[in-house]
Amino acid sequence: MKIDRLIGILSLLLQKDTVTAPELAAQFEVSRRTINRDIEDLCKAGIPIVTRQGARGGISIMENYKIEKTLLTNAEMQDILAGLRGLDSVNGTNRYSQLMEKLSAGSADFMFGSQSVLIDLSSWYKDSLGPKIEMIRNAIENCKELRFLYFSPKGEKERCIEPYYLIFRWSSWYLWGWCRSRGDFRLFKLNRMEKLALAEMFVKRSVPLPDLSNERIFSGGVRVKALIAGDCKWRLVEEFGMDCFTELEDGRLLFQADYTDEENLITWLLSFREKAEIVEPLKLREELHRTLLKTLENYRED
Repeated sequence: MKIDRLIGILSLLLQKDTVTAPELAAQFEVSRRTINRDIEDLCKAGIPIVTRQGARGGISIMENYKIEKTLLTNAEMQDILAGLRGLDSVNGTNRYSQLMEKLSAGSADFMFGSQSVLIDLSSWYKDSLGPKIEMIRNAIENCKELRFLYFSPKGEKERCIEPYYLIFRWSSWYLWGWCRSRGDFRLFKLNRMEKLALAEMFVKRSVPLPDLSNERIFSGGVRVKALIAGDCKWRLVEEFGMDCFTELEDGRLLFQADYTDEENLITWLLSFREKAEIVEPLKLREELHRTLLKTLENYRED
């Protein structure tokens, strides 16, 4: 993209005293004529660029304009690079890293120096997730409606939305958009979206940012107490932190927390098998008892 190239040229000019048009053309894989047009655009934007002819000639920024030799510090560039590589991990490309290489041209230590932060956003669904993200980005950039089949606890339904934001949160990808059937903004989980297709053009509306606070999405509502075996402490620490339980004299853990809904709570408790026993609420204890009896029926021998 042109804007990426212009930023890359500006970054390079700030890091080097002089560069030549052929060097820039080779670096950004374009023609010299394109580089000349880019230099003209940078001049129009107010960047005081000077060109000199001859053996020692080249392109540079006026001396008194160079407040610093780089736009960003080494640490800042490393943080940006970690984030860009994280985006690459979503669909297995290196597009963003290639952009970073162009922006950090002339400063190899940014690319190959000590890197202490590695971000991997890939998942088991990378093969299907990558193409979805590409199609959604295309829809957002070109103001195209998206049609898809959406799977929810209430069943599956065709949806048509105006897409506005791709969001990575709670270890999953989501899409924020205006839903035609609901007449309001909604959050959709990408792993539940199938049969995506671009539809009609739409005119952008005023878009509020989604409220992604834990209190908004995971509002609680079910105050639970459960006795959990001591050898499951690692799970409680990982999922809820050290403050969610009290160690009892017999080694068991008294777990207490607010849970989002009863269905998810039952599923979570069942994942502990015989190592968890719900104490409160009594209604949910009885529901779990009925669930276990029905499950047992499925495994009775004829």
